[in-house]
Amino acid sequence: MKKSFFILVLGSLLISAPAWAEDPKIEIKEYEFVPKSLTVAVGTKVTWVNRDEIPHTIDDGNKGFHSAALDTDDTYSYIFTQPGTYQYFCRLHPHMTGTIAVTAK
Repeated sequence: MKKSFFILVLGSLLISAPAWAEDPKIEIKEYEFVPKSLTVAVGTKVTWVNRDEIPHTIDDGNKGFHSAALDTDDTYSYIFTQPGTYQYFCRLHPHMTGTIAVTAK
């Protein structure tokens, strides 16, 4: 009986233990940002990864952040330090757009 109870308690602790989440990633594939929209807390680092065979960029349009052209599997990261809504696009393919909502902690 005690052994079963111990296993039950240990199992519930493992299930409820917080997982250390990785920083969010946005993939660029087939001329789209995936996911297209994302909500993060202030202080979060977001990383874009180009999975296409052609270069892409990340540009918020307000000159807050922008990347150089990213080749296949290249990455670009940015840490969001202010709450707000950030709309971004690819300078090479302006129809590619995305949005990041940054919330206060």
